[in-house]
Amino acid sequence: MKRTAERGSVSIEVAVLAPAFIALMVLAGVVGRTALAAEAVDAAAHDAARAASISRTSSTAESAALEAARQQLDWHGLACANGLAPTFRGTVAGVSTTFDAAFTSAVGENATVTVEIICDVSFSDISLDILPGMTSGKRIKAHFTSPLDRYRGRALGPGAVGVGAAPDTSAGGV
Repeated sequence: MKRTAERGSVSIEVAVLAPAFIALMVLAGVVGRTALAAEAVDAAAHDAARAASISRTSSTAESAALEAARQQLDWHGLACANGLAPTFRGTVAGVSTTFDAAFTSAVGENATVTVEIICDVSFSDISLDILPGMTSGKRIKAHFTSPLDRYRGRALGPGAVGVGAAPDTSAGGV
């Protein structure tokens, strides 16, 4: 039996199967990066909403939420290609309202804050030009809602005193 007919067949098999194997590895990298990014963005939205809900005013809540989200994304090693610009919403007594209105709601009234984070994850470092239709990134969204304490004093404005709030002593008050 002569083996001359099979000579070079392994080289042809490798040449045919190698691109498919490389494409499969790139696909695994894209799926893995997407899953890790989705988990990181979800955790960032959760931490941001929680940080916002324990703040006294909407302005401090926004800065605390932004910092909490940034720390969570940094901890996961995720850099959003579109930057970090969370969206803030609120509800008072089950009705959608602005973020500011949630923080100025009356004591004893149910209020929540919602933080939404949108992150564009880039695949530019693992993309292959030989794969037609491969996207260069994916947009991942996550939002989380956290309740404000019903019986905690809300910010009523500069120098004002409400239930549960400390008096402003900087103006010579009590």
